[in-house]
Amino acid sequence: MKTLLFIYNPAAGKAKITGALGDITAQFQRQDWLVTLYATQAAGDATRIVQELGSQYDRIVCSGGDGTLNEVVSGIIYGGLEQPLGYLPAGSTNDFSKTLHLPANLHKAAEIAVTGTPFACDMGQFNGERVFVYVAAFGIFTNVSYETPQELKQILGHAAYVLNGLRSLADVTSYSMTIEHDGILEEGNYIYGMVSNSISVGGFQGMKTNEVILDDGKFEVLLVRTPTSLIELNAVLAAIISRAPNENVLSFQAHEVIFHCNEPVSWTLDGEYGGEHTDATVQILSQAVRMMRGGMQS
Repeated sequence: MKTLLFIYNPAAGKAKITGALGDITAQFQRQDWLVTLYATQAAGDATRIVQELGSQYDRIVCSGGDGTLNEVVSGIIYGGLEQPLGYLPAGSTNDFSKTLHLPANLHKAAEIAVTGTPFACDMGQFNGERVFVYVAAFGIFTNVSYETPQELKQILGHAAYVLNGLRSLADVTSYSMTIEHDGILEEGNYIYGMVSNSISVGGFQGMKTNEVILDDGKFEVLLVRTPTSLIELNAVLAAIISRAPNENVLSFQAHEVIFHCNEPVSWTLDGEYGGEHTDATVQILSQAVRMMRGGMQS
């Protein structure tokens, strides 16, 4: 019998996974999997468990939000594991699940997690230490996810992110930066920067689907120069949401991006606080984790 470690976050989203846990466990068992359940207890718990126990199992599956997925992926990479990873999205926004074409229905996602074909997915590394799955970002809106109370996320879902973000628009910070990628140096003032491998970030699907290839060894990079007026700011935000061209929005692909600023910059990694840094090196970890994904129709 094949063995499966199922890690789930009981507090994610509206505790969606908790009510379905028994049925999903039985679903795995019908597919001839011997299941070990682990409910995360605190931040970093999933990473620790994967490092300690993951090598003993044939398959690792996790359920929760983007933060839970980040922790499990980190455990796989830090532990040097090669076990395939299945994901049942059960958080408030579930950005990366959209890129993986995973259904919102947990039972359908569970089917993919144990019967699908794994592929080697690119991941990211921040300053040579922290792992991220789909985005490292700074600037406007990036504090929204980790400053939004969990209770508000559970009640309002993605609307909570938007509401909190609107309250912060009056105080937009501009950063004077030098940004190096593939031998090219960008210099200027920026209010937002994003290094991603996802079609959806913060619930907004801002990247063209055909540009995001999960195993090509490249990030999609988006930089927003500081607008000179509120009208320009509104135009920039509209352009990002609608994917329209704008002279203040710069986008390109790269396998490594190096940021330097004379003042500390707050970063977010997969929607969680990533600390303040004057220097940040963001690198691709090419085909680092074998993940299960759905079909385009999902």
